[in-house]
Amino acid sequence: MNRLFFLIILSLIFSSCIVSKKKFDDMLAQKIKAEGELSDKTKELDKANESLKKLKQDSIELSQSIQANNKKLADRTLEYEKLNESYKMSLSKSGKDLAQQRDQLLAIQYSLEKTRRQNDSLANSLTEREKKVKELEEVLAKKDKAVLDLKNRISNALLNFKENDLTVKVKNGKVYVSLAEQLLFGSGSTKVDKKGEGALQQLGKAIKDQKDIHVMIEGHTDNVPISKESQRFEDNWDLSVLRATSITRILIKAGMSPNQITSAGKGEYSPIAANDNAQNKQKNRRTEIIVTPNLDELFKILDTN
Repeated sequence: MNRLFFLIILSLIFSSCIVSKKKFDDMLAQKIKAEGELSDKTKELDKANESLKKLKQDSIELSQSIQANNKKLADRTLEYEKLNESYKMSLSKSGKDLAQQRDQLLAIQYSLEKTRRQNDSLANSLTEREKKVKELEEVLAKKDKAVLDLKNRISNALLNFKENDLTVKVKNGKVYVSLAEQLLFGSGSTKVDKKGEGALQQLGKAIKDQKDIHVMIEGHTDNVPISKESQRFEDNWDLSVLRATSITRILIKAGMSPNQITSAGKGEYSPIAANDNAQNKQKNRRTEIIVTPNLDELFKILDTN
């Protein structure tokens, strides 16, 4: 789908002018790179959660091993004490019996020391794993708090807009801002209207100082084909991409760094409702702004695991 999608990107800059093939290729390369990085970060986050789960399970198993070894140590100690007492009582017995008991006692002493060393090693390993688990939990908690704070900052910046025009929610460790078509664009248009531009400027100002985030702008449409009479767009993919780039420019004008933003269009191929009635089609005509936090600190801990 991505190959077909990017083959039809025809970027318009608020007019009917067609962008050169070189600029088209540059945008395509940036998009592929950004989506690849975003996919890698998502996979690495899943890997972090799986690593944390495994570390916790390993800690439980190590604790159980230590408990078993402690019991074994206690049993060996008791056996040693009994044999030692027996050895003392047997000093008057024959040399053969005495030698056997001495050898048996030395073997138990060796086994006892080995068990103690093993127990110390397991205890040290458990301490290190518990430390690693704590570090991961602290970083994940810090990340979750940062995402929640970001969600609250965005929600507060957009309080004066209706709920059916936009929604802000957290999903998979990211903040999703979904803006309905009626807030941003007229039918078949790529020009953001005044009300929508105001919302985007407020959003941009709320997050422009967040240098540790990445923003993906995704345009979406319903499945109604573009009119054959249209000279501006070839299909819904074309429309969704150009709407995404229009929104990107407004966010950049509001103070966001272009290096933090990626524009994308998914046309009709990522609906949130079945395109079987007017109400559902309206839901699908939307723009999603996906804000992802920087997870470098988390990945650094995973690399040292």
